[in-house]
Amino acid sequence: MKSLHRLPPLLIVLLLGGCMATPPEQVADVCEIFREKSGWYDGARDAEKRWGIPISVLMAMTYQESSYAARAKPPREKLLWVIPWFRPSSAYGYAQATDAAWRDYVRSTGRGGADRNDFDDAMDFVGWYNRRSADLIGLPRDDAYSLYLAYHDGPTGFRRGTWKSKGWLKDAARRVQRRASAYERQLDGCRDELEGPWWWPF
Repeated sequence: MKSLHRLPPLLIVLLLGGCMATPPEQVADVCEIFREKSGWYDGARDAEKRWGIPISVLMAMTYQESSYAARAKPPREKLLWVIPWFRPSSAYGYAQATDAAWRDYVRSTGRGGADRNDFDDAMDFVGWYNRRSADLIGLPRDDAYSLYLAYHDGPTGFRRGTWKSKGWLKDAARRVQRRASAYERQLDGCRDELEGPWWWPF
């Protein structure tokens, strides 16, 4: 493979933009996701090691939030049912992190160059946020259901039980839990392959 510095600048932009903007094709199989998206496994593994949140939970939550779309945003509300209006929140990127949550993350970690539409940065954010929730609330780090509720309503909202009256949110949390369980089973069969031999340079 040619090194990027030997390619024309416009081609580099197109290549990088295409890789970032296109979600994986087989989202039901985390092994296939990592095979298709070179580098994603390393980003997820690094976040798991740093924050102690399993890759399966990180990935399932990210899929629920953005379907792995780098520039995802909440749909605009409609004025008079037809006219596109404001978006309901500032959520953006793979992790659907709001402006305020992202600022907290940058302040806490010192990662001033992080971007919400960068997969590795998004993985680190999801790991950081869930580790904070797990520590504050006393949740197991692999409890995908409860962590997703806290991800959506915040640790304070979780404690207050704001999620209890939100059937749609509990349904979403159950989907995250099911996907995380499936991803964990799949990873058991491909983790060695994804890690590669210790001497492999890529």
